[in-house]
Amino acid sequence: MTRLAVVFTGGTIAMLPDPSTGAAVPSLDGAAILARVPGLDRMADLEPIDWGLVPASHLSLAQILGLARVLQDALSRDDIDGAVLVQGTDSIEETAFAFDLLVGGDKPLVVVGAMRNAADPAWDGASNLRGAVRVAASERWRGAGTVVVMGGHVLPADDATKLHSHALDAFGAPNHGPLASLEVESRPGATGGYAADASAYGDETHKARGPRRHLARIPGSAAEPVFLVTATVGMDGVALRALATLAPRGMVIAASGAGNTHPDLLAAGREAMEAGISLALTSRCVAGGVSATYGFPGGGADWLAAGAIDCGTLSGPKARVALALGLAAELDDAGLRALLAGPGGAA
Repeated sequence: MTRLAVVFTGGTIAMLPDPSTGAAVPSLDGAAILARVPGLDRMADLEPIDWGLVPASHLSLAQILGLARVLQDALSRDDIDGAVLVQGTDSIEETAFAFDLLVGGDKPLVVVGAMRNAADPAWDGASNLRGAVRVAASERWRGAGTVVVMGGHVLPADDATKLHSHALDAFGAPNHGPLASLEVESRPGATGGYAADASAYGDETHKARGPRRHLARIPGSAAEPVFLVTATVGMDGVALRALATLAPRGMVIAASGAGNTHPDLLAAGREAMEAGISLALTSRCVAGGVSATYGFPGGGADWLAAGAIDCGTLSGPKARVALALGLAAELDDAGLRALLAGPGGAA
């Protein structure tokens, strides 16, 4: 039987309401979560690894690097065929992308969470975890890099995005769409969720993932700080200049539209680049990237001509992760541009 490492880190999937406040707090370890999901033992032999009970909003880049090492160590074992990382949803779009950049090999790696706590009648942790185990145990996901399984969809890590703060179908891939939609158990008498026995169904709808970005090694630490600045109406360069005094390793500008800002924000960006700060440009839009379409002062053409790194369709949070890890891996300017602009870049 396929053997999977399942790393538990906390998050809503592991939370129960506090008796005094009614608000969800970290509570369940890996064994307790698995006990709430019957049928997993018919899908794969699972090796639980309890890493911690940490809300996803508390995770640091240092902790993400540590988790990448835990995953790499597990996947490097001959007796492990794939891995599942269970965490909170607040930062899945960043952590999954980081693991995609950092964790090598062709064994499946799935990141999963839940939008409801484990005491909620609508707890989606069971169905999401069944879906994650199903994907991680499948040979067809070898070589696909890290994927996110939420709400019945398999999403590429470089496009997976949390689009709603609390809806059950909160996650999507706004640029490229899901890689697969998993069939849901619907036999008479079933309790819902994905089939406990993957052989009960035919193959899920599936499309191949394109080339992925990847770093050759897991760096010892991330390059920090790397700031993310979102351009808003009327925003000049004051805030960016103030941040530049803190000597950041890099900055990401999430510009409006196709890369457009106030001209003074661009002037501050030029000053930062002249001071040796790596500066990347992305769009604050949910989908799409920056371009040289607009040539007015502060337009995307001006930013790119000034030397800002084009982030392709990466969101601001993902671009920040890639820049921090790329700088930590000591990529030169060309390597950073290849890493952030699109798949197939940095080695």
